[in-house]
Amino acid sequence: MPAPEHDLTLLVDAARQAGAIACRYVGATAKRWDKPDNAGPVTEADLAVNDLLLRELRGARPDYGWLSEETEDNADRLSQDRVFIVDPIDGTRSFVAGEDTWAHSLAVAEAGEVTAAVVYLPMRDMLYAASRGGGATLNGMPISSSALTDLGEATVLAARPALVAERWHGGEPPVFKRSYRPSLAYRMALVADASFDAMITLRRTWEWDIAAGTLIVNEAGGTCTTTKGGPVRFNNPDPRIDGIVAGGPAIQAALIDALA
Repeated sequence: MPAPEHDLTLLVDAARQAGAIACRYVGATAKRWDKPDNAGPVTEADLAVNDLLLRELRGARPDYGWLSEETEDNADRLSQDRVFIVDPIDGTRSFVAGEDTWAHSLAVAEAGEVTAAVVYLPMRDMLYAASRGGGATLNGMPISSSALTDLGEATVLAARPALVAERWHGGEPPVFKRSYRPSLAYRMALVADASFDAMITLRRTWEWDIAAGTLIVNEAGGTCTTTKGGPVRFNNPDPRIDGIVAGGPAIQAALIDALA
C-alpha cells in the first residue's frame, strides 16, 4: 500500500488537473441541471472534473474504493481497505454564480480515518494539503489553527440555521461573531489556517464535503468532531455525518459544551 505522503502527491497533481478542467467553463453559461429531491445543482463542469478524477485517481490506485458526489454510489467501497472520497466541485452554486470560492475536495480514507487530503481553490490559487502525521500546508507553507480561548471574541463560520435556539443549552446560541462561506471544504480550510476560529454545521453532511477538511484541520493542530464531540468516521454505508464542529482546540471545545 502506498504511504499517505505518496497518496498526497497523487491528490495534489489530480487537484491541479481538476482546476485546469473546471476553469475552462464559465460558471454562468455552463450547462446545468437540478438534482432530484432538491439536492442542488450540477453542471457539466462537475461531471467533467469527476471523470478526470476517476480516471487519474482510480487509474493510479485501482484497488482503492470510490465515493464521489457525482458518481452513483455502491457497496463495493465498503469492502476495500482504502477509499477515495471526492467532491469534484464543492460550492457548485458559487461556481454557477461566477464566484471564486468553490473548491475541489479530495481525500483518501483508511479504516474510517482520512490519511491524505487536498482542498484546492483554483480561482484563488490556494491549495491546502495534509497527510496523516505530516502537518498541514497552504501552498506549501505550514499552517496552524487558532489559539484563541475566548468564545466571545471568536469568529465562527456557520449558516443561520445553525443558530436556532433549540440546538443550544439555555435556549440560545452563545455569543460569537458569525460569518459564512458557501463551500464546506473551504470553511474547514479557513479554520485550519486560523482565518477563522471555528466552523459549525448542524445539518446532515455528506462525507465528500468534509473528508479532506477534517484531516487538514486536525493536522493544523485543530480539532474536528461530531456535534456530540465524537470522532468523525468515514466510508460509512450511509455516507452522511450528523453535523460537525471544527476549530482551534479551545473554541471547538467551548462550542461542543454549548450545544444541546
